[in-house]
Amino acid sequence: MNRLEFARLVRQRPLIIAADALCAEEGKPCPVTALLQEFASVAAALRSDREAGCALVCCPSAAANRFRLADAGQGDETGAINRELMRRCRESVGDLPVFATCGPTGQRIEPFGPLDFDDAVACYAEQATALVEGGAEGFFLTGMGEIQEARAALIALREGGDDLAVLVEIVIDGGGCMTSGTDPLTALVTLQSLGADAVGFRGTDSAVDLEAIIARVKPSATVPLYARPATPDDAEQYATTGAACVQAGANLIGVDPGATSGHVAALAHRLRELAPPMVVTSAVSAVSSSRGTAFLGPDHPFAVVGERINPTGKKALQQSLRDGSLDLVRQFAVEQEQRHATVLDVNMGLSGIDEMAMMLNAVGVLSQLTPLPLCIDTTRPEVVEAALRRYPGRALVNSVSGERERIEKTLPVAAKYGAMFIVLPLTDAGIPPTVKERIAVIDTVMTAAARYGCTVDDIAVDGLVMTISSNPEAARQTLDLISWCSETLQANTIVGLSNVSFGMPERPWINGAFLGMAMGRGLTMAIANPASDRIMATVQAYNALCGHDLGMLLRRGAFSGGPS
Repeated sequence: MNRLEFARLVRQRPLIIAADALCAEEGKPCPVTALLQEFASVAAALRSDREAGCALVCCPSAAANRFRLADAGQGDETGAINRELMRRCRESVGDLPVFATCGPTGQRIEPFGPLDFDDAVACYAEQATALVEGGAEGFFLTGMGEIQEARAALIALREGGDDLAVLVEIVIDGGGCMTSGTDPLTALVTLQSLGADAVGFRGTDSAVDLEAIIARVKPSATVPLYARPATPDDAEQYATTGAACVQAGANLIGVDPGATSGHVAALAHRLRELAPPMVVTSAVSAVSSSRGTAFLGPDHPFAVVGERINPTGKKALQQSLRDGSLDLVRQFAVEQEQRHATVLDVNMGLSGIDEMAMMLNAVGVLSQLTPLPLCIDTTRPEVVEAALRRYPGRALVNSVSGERERIEKTLPVAAKYGAMFIVLPLTDAGIPPTVKERIAVIDTVMTAAARYGCTVDDIAVDGLVMTISSNPEAARQTLDLISWCSETLQANTIVGLSNVSFGMPERPWINGAFLGMAMGRGLTMAIANPASDRIMATVQAYNALCGHDLGMLLRRGAFSGGPS
């Protein structure tokens, strides 16, 4: 079942999926080989699910990846076991769609554990290839408790090139998060941007309120949602819970082996009375880390992208990086988080160091240190790809311009990993002198981006601030471009704030005044130093006046210093 066919099916009615809950427990052998030996019971269960009303059933292959099979001494049989298990499942249910299941490896993946990220991707790719050869009609990533493992599996499936639908199920504990500390909304933002066709949730126990989770994340969902409720003894109670999840916004309800045919039949009867929830959101302007999400745009708080993790003009940071140390990177990250930055810009462009290695090290360290999303700031497409591949969230890329290399190499990478990106209106010929010419560059980039499925919600246009010391019209040109982006394109906009005052006296006053003017024209983001009292006071006052921060973070003494 390709992705388009799956989307059509989900729009027709609420669907019931017979989910595979079979995952090897830590330290115990993989149970999959026992299923092959006793397959008659598996076939009977699949046929029972079909007759009770399931629209999809799942091959019980969740524990059949190389790492789990190795525990039973059968790692080298991964391909053969998966092919045979899927082939038998297909034969058992006729023309009913059978999705393959892929479950956790039992390993923690970098940057949170020792398993190399690409080794994890290769593990899932090996299993997926065999399952497709066995006849898989889609994929169900089940029992995902770590966001980085879900990402690795999803990337492996998308790189396989089969265009099959992929549903991702994440596990939420009693504290409301995955074991990686990822909340449901953040997991949704990360996985739907990476190419999941549906995202859903199950709890570690019945106390997890799936109905509330679905209702909370639904406004931000660009894909169908899934819920797998706990299975009580009473079938009618189970049907009521499943129906409530659908009414909250779930399109798919999962049932596990603990549910009897009576449970499934009661649920199917109840769902026939309900219309399928619509997916009303086409795109979201949001970036995420493994532990938080920042929504961007005029309906959300103004976003400050902290600029300090950039060696340009910082001798101490330059020396630290050349020494192979990330101590100052850690310090700057913590300080900017404390000063209410929204996103952290990360630039490792410095002569005398391996930029890619240092970028990957910094991304790994920062992903564990701070909940703030990252902005990957580099001119090298290969560094962008390496960082986005391993970053456990949805990053912002700085930047994609009208330059040929950026359009041909950086743009496809940003699209592949679902990143937001900054559009820089310049070309190989340089910076266009007029607003009209800059708009033409933006149109060129957006036309190219549309070919990869990107929309205006996936971008932030750089206003391209030039210093007024060399061009007195520079500020006005930037403000006019921001106005066009806000009113006509309806896109996020961003500026490198300090550029406007370069070479001028009283720079903090100029920066502050320009920020206020740009906000009035529709600016939604700024690359700035959160240590500046004047900048942060302006931002927080703006958020309060716009109704985004009624608590107003301008607490007594918080920004009591003079201009800085």
